[in-house]
Amino acid sequence: QVGLVESGGGLVQPGGSLRLSCAASGSIFGIKDTAWYRQAPGKQRELVALITPGGSTNYADSVKGRFTISGDNAKNTVYLQMNSLKPEDTAVYSCKIRVGLTSGSISYWGQGTQVTVSS
Repeated sequence: QVGLVESGGGLVQPGGSLRLSCAASGSIFGIKDTAWYRQAPGKQRELVALITPGGSTNYADSVKGRFTISGDNAKNTVYLQMNSLKPEDTAVYSCKIRVGLTSGSISYWGQGTQVTVSS
């Protein structure tokens, strides 16, 4: 069984920074990618950033140049460094890890952490 625990959310003023962490536990083999998603009230969940075990990354246009996703394989942890935060970044941020199976894949989700950007 795989468990994911996010941390690092909170209240920050516009222009500020936060670093989110997503720590994975359990026996994890065959990771295909790890991603951060966010969901604001009344909006659909959207992909924020994704990283593969090889270090390839992908970002939503709205966060390019401001957010950086990175991973520490030794700690089974993925980070999301968020700089120059805007009120529109306010959302619940969740991480997802996708693991390959013999056929197809399976995804595991964390419980989410609230990020609020407000003065």
